[in-house]
Amino acid sequence: MKFSDQTLARFASEVAKYPADQKPSAVMACLAIVQHEQGHVSPDAESGIADYLGMPPIAVHEVTTFYNMYNQQALGKYKLNVCTNLPCQLRDGEKALQHLCRTLGVEPYGTTADGVFTVQPSECLGACADAPVMLVNDRQMLSFMSAERLDELLQTLKAQR
Repeated sequence: MKFSDQTLARFASEVAKYPADQKPSAVMACLAIVQHEQGHVSPDAESGIADYLGMPPIAVHEVTTFYNMYNQQALGKYKLNVCTNLPCQLRDGEKALQHLCRTLGVEPYGTTADGVFTVQPSECLGACADAPVMLVNDRQMLSFMSAERLDELLQTLKAQR
């Protein structure tokens, strides 16, 4: 994959933070840059990052698939991750996930027909006492997400598109 000069400059800025012989240490930052620019990390982008960093493509793929913050396919404008680990389960995490899915008419991991929302279960988000919790676009953590608060969130996000 050919990256833009702007993307390559951002890669270089991240690589410069590490000793010259540890270029692959910037892999997570490079993946985040690509995802921010393209919305997801394609196999071609993984290969391009591997070439840039001088590492095997499978090593980049392993990082992409290990962390749920890297999207491997195009998703909706708003990615809604709901924690469904045990502590959140015990405090209605699964109910929150099902409420979103039912309201939006999608299955878990599904994207609405208009391409606005993708709903996914998530591993622990580290805020068990605030359950149910969710993460919007891998950036904004929301706590105590009752059905009413979820409905308010959807209305707010719909108004912003």
